Amino acid sequence: QVQLVESGGGLVQPGGSLRLSCAASGTIFSINAMAWYRQTPGEERELVARIISGGSTNYADSVKGRFTISRDNSKNTVYLQMNSLKPEDTAVYYCNADVMVLGYSYNMGYWGKGTLVTVSS
Repeated sequence: QVQLVESGGGLVQPGGSLRLSCAASGTIFSINAMAWYRQTPGEERELVARIISGGSTNYADSVKGRFTISRDNSKNTVYLQMNSLKPEDTAVYYCNADVMVLGYSYNMGYWGKGTLVTVSS
């Protein structure tokens, strides 16, 4: 019904920048919240940043001031601009969206397959 496809991951040196994108497609009526999570081996998936349809955002303390989440509602796309990257930002980054699918009256959560971000010199 709904697919989320992330892009933009890769290898970057400490202090560098990357921009992640996540495009949602399918039988979408509306999208409420969109978010980025990340996960490292052996750890739980953690929220990095979240943005609701009205534009309000919240961030994990570890990324405040360095990462910026934004969205283009006309394209059903969410972005994560990551600046001043640190080795501890290395993780697989997952896109998440709360979607109201056509024909349904409630939101359902969907996940992308993830994109790897590696911060290393």
